[in-house]
Amino acid sequence: MSDLLPLFPLPNVVLFPNVFLPLHIFEPRYREMVADALNGDRLIGMALLKPGWEHEYEGRPPVYAIGCSGLMTHAERLDDGRYNIVLRGVERFRIVQEDQSRSYRRATVEPVIENPGTADDRIAVQRQRAKLEALLAPTIERIGADLTIPRAMADEDLVHALAQYLDLEPIEKQALLEKVSLRARAESLVELLEMKMMAARTPSAPHLVH
Repeated sequence: MSDLLPLFPLPNVVLFPNVFLPLHIFEPRYREMVADALNGDRLIGMALLKPGWEHEYEGRPPVYAIGCSGLMTHAERLDDGRYNIVLRGVERFRIVQEDQSRSYRRATVEPVIENPGTADDRIAVQRQRAKLEALLAPTIERIGADLTIPRAMADEDLVHALAQYLDLEPIEKQALLEKVSLRARAESLVELLEMKMMAARTPSAPHLVH
């Protein structure tokens, strides 16, 4: 990861490792960020803005310390200078210190190492995976979608994809990103979905898929 990682702070987007994220870049400072990243290692750090950002968005409002870097796997520059890009999540990071020398935000970061877990943890994750698939089945059936989850899909990739793509609040996604292990993230995701289903007071799943 770069010594200084470009930061793209947004109020409603949380990126997870190994998950793809399409973005449209239109602000001049972030057009500059993308151009610089394309000339470098193509890495951008996604960071979630803390509540209250609206009053100082044009400046540098506070962000949560834990984010996720993304590698630009696709970049299209439009005629007016805007960009359409696609990021693939790489790894979680913790912001150590921000740099103020560019129009866009950059930071010194350190990687957040995932707890690899034990054999018991891996078994527990597999149990949570089964619960997730069971929880989502009614929603998939109700919307008539053909969204079968490939059995070959790694547990980690599935948990991260659901955490990013399900219709959860940004702060809920941030809390999942900050979990210390895949087991903790999977268990929290299951608890979150179960609570949402209970709150919906219906035998069918709530609207969890975008």
